[in-house]
Amino acid sequence: MTPTLDSHVHLWDRSTDPQPWIDPATMAAIDRDFFPGDLDRMLQATGMDTAVVVQSSNSVAETRRLLGHRMPGIAGVVGWVDLTADPGRQLDELAAAAARRLVGVRHLAHLDPDPLWLARTVLNAGLARLGERGLTFDLVVRWWQVPMATALAGAHADVRFVVDHLGGAAETDDPEAWAGNLRELARRPNTWAKVSGLAGLVKHDPDGLRRAVDVALESFGPGRLMYGSDWPVAELGAGAVSWRATVDTLIAELSPAERAAILSETGSAFYQLGR
Repeated sequence: MTPTLDSHVHLWDRSTDPQPWIDPATMAAIDRDFFPGDLDRMLQATGMDTAVVVQSSNSVAETRRLLGHRMPGIAGVVGWVDLTADPGRQLDELAAAAARRLVGVRHLAHLDPDPLWLARTVLNAGLARLGERGLTFDLVVRWWQVPMATALAGAHADVRFVVDHLGGAAETDDPEAWAGNLRELARRPNTWAKVSGLAGLVKHDPDGLRRAVDVALESFGPGRLMYGSDWPVAELGAGAVSWRATVDTLIAELSPAERAAILSETGSAFYQLGR
């Protein structure tokens, strides 16, 4: 039986990897460091077996530190390399240090000073290197950036892409446009999506949350959807434990096989865990 998988968590030690986006005045719940021991306790509390740790800084040094964590619950790491330069040497160095623990790459495109970062033609060579090495690319975007993600996926059919947080579903001010964008992305067979980053909707917009997950199920199907808590950021919303329970409710009408896909098998296959 495939272990259950939380496909999206973060760890950070701000003494080495500052998180300037954390506002102490409005984000007190996460205004501290989060270490592997904290992750272990969260996994136990949510009933998940393993997790993929995702970068939170555009930093190779942070990626090295994440790859250095050794605990059974960390199934893999989505790190960062500079895709605007040929990342081959960077990937070689990380692979030498971390065996097969690096499973993918992400860039904080939603926070990049260039809102059109995903449309840069200079990314093509770097993404080609990811495809050659069997590494994935996480798309963290604002909802209006999803069309750029769609174009990128269409141009790189040999790369597996996953859109985090259902493509900014929690922040859109145009749900219909968001839904159209997500459906178009899902038409690319090399794309997947994470049911993550939505804990803030649990209490203040449950109907919107239901609609967003229904659109995702309709567009991707359980075979291309994976559960993610977005812990510890989820603590700014309902919290990881409540989010896990909410997802159980949202997928309760699916078959046991479909629920197993979302909670374990899709993410494990996408990231080729245990390869």
